[in-house]
Amino acid sequence: MKMTAEFACIAALLLISGCAVGPDFRRPEAPVAKSYDPSGTLPKSTESAPVLAGQSQKFDVKAAIPFDWWKVFKSPQIDSLIKRAFRANPSIEAAQAALRQAQDNAVAQAGFFYPTIGISYSPSRNKLAGNMGGNSPGTQGNGSTIQTYSNPAGPAPYNAPVYYNFHVAQLTVGYVPDVFGLNRRQMESAQAQTAEQKLQLEATYVTLASNLVAAALQEASIRAQIAAMRRIVEINKELLSLTRNQLELGDVSGIEVAAQKAALATAQQQLVPMEKQLEQTRDLIRALSGNFPNQDVQEKFELSSLHLPSDLPLSLPSKIVEQRPDVRMAEEELHIASAQVGVAIANTLPQFAVTGAIGGMASTPDWMFRSGGGFFDLTANVAYTIFDGGTLRAKSRAAQQALIQAGAQYRSTVIAALQNVADVLYTVQADAIGLKHAAAAENAAKVSFDLTRKQYELGAISYLAELQAEQSYQLAVINLVQAQTNRFGDTVMLYQALGGGWWNRSTTAALR
Repeated sequence: MKMTAEFACIAALLLISGCAVGPDFRRPEAPVAKSYDPSGTLPKSTESAPVLAGQSQKFDVKAAIPFDWWKVFKSPQIDSLIKRAFRANPSIEAAQAALRQAQDNAVAQAGFFYPTIGISYSPSRNKLAGNMGGNSPGTQGNGSTIQTYSNPAGPAPYNAPVYYNFHVAQLTVGYVPDVFGLNRRQMESAQAQTAEQKLQLEATYVTLASNLVAAALQEASIRAQIAAMRRIVEINKELLSLTRNQLELGDVSGIEVAAQKAALATAQQQLVPMEKQLEQTRDLIRALSGNFPNQDVQEKFELSSLHLPSDLPLSLPSKIVEQRPDVRMAEEELHIASAQVGVAIANTLPQFAVTGAIGGMASTPDWMFRSGGGFFDLTANVAYTIFDGGTLRAKSRAAQQALIQAGAQYRSTVIAALQNVADVLYTVQADAIGLKHAAAAENAAKVSFDLTRKQYELGAISYLAELQAEQSYQLAVINLVQAQTNRFGDTVMLYQALGGGWWNRSTTAALR
């Protein structure tokens, strides 16, 4: 009955639950702004700025942001490239492992809410020295009977040693009541770290997809520019040949020939960095796909095969803090810092522990749990640090400052996120206007070239004039390609700035 009462005390201690010291975390309030500029005019549509063949873009604050947002470009090559990269890029694997690690650490921390139970069995063979009374006949000094040595061959020496076996088996229970919430705050911190790693994984998906689309757009742009520049080089070669012929006829001087040589060399020089950039872009695509430089990807990208979406999503500032992985991670960092304040405070308070054991001991295993062989013990402990040179108090103050720092960093991250969205919106507007002018310039150059070619066919102008008109047109084409690429890139930046739709990744689980 007494032993039952003691273990009832242990059960009561297991139910001890005090308050969790330290601040209770509250999510920061979302920004109340409804626009991204002081005048309140952003966002604006680009309907006044034709994009391609009269196409324009407009914003829709109600539009959903899918995880596979890159499909708006209607490029099967981009889609297949990203899906393969999600399976092969090591950054995804690393982020997944980091998440599993955080999850297991949280599970490990949760284990401290429960008692620790263990069993042990300790058999031993012992020798008791003769001079310790191991074989002396008669009684010990306290009057108790000792073991008598019996030997048919005769009496043993007075100090002969005694050999015996001893067996101990026990069940132990240890428990640390979370009186001041130390473990609860540790668990809160571990859960916040898990949430942060989950967001880091989502951010890795979004960043990888954005980088791949940007690289694909760059490749498509460079290919178009190289095609135009190569034609410019051919034109300059023809112009040089014509100029040399005119020199032989005495129509031009050597100055014109030298000038044309310089123009050809300049065009050839401009082609070299484009070709270099194309190869480096292909290397980047291979690396993002998880390939080595010698492992090519089958996809090739052309600007003409891409579609620019006419509708763009847009989220209000209050939603950005929910959608941006970097903002959410900064929030979890703030949560971790808040929990660590509670941990630091709890460490300055008394620490409680309860241990108990029940078992049996005897010279043979079959007698361990018979009458007289059983035992138990129950121990409670309270420990409090009286003096430590101010270490625990200083750590508590440091945790408070870390919380202030995390709060400031969160606000800084929010400001940077909203600035990013505002910058992208301004860029969308500016590049739409830029594309409008580039398209107008390209159209004018095309009309001029067409008219010049007709005049040449009629014999009204020289072939030299036609080549010069075509060269101007090809330069306008390059400018148009760059402007078009900017518009495609703006769409990528906008989707990334709005969070990339990571919260919808569960609907596209096949991409994992």
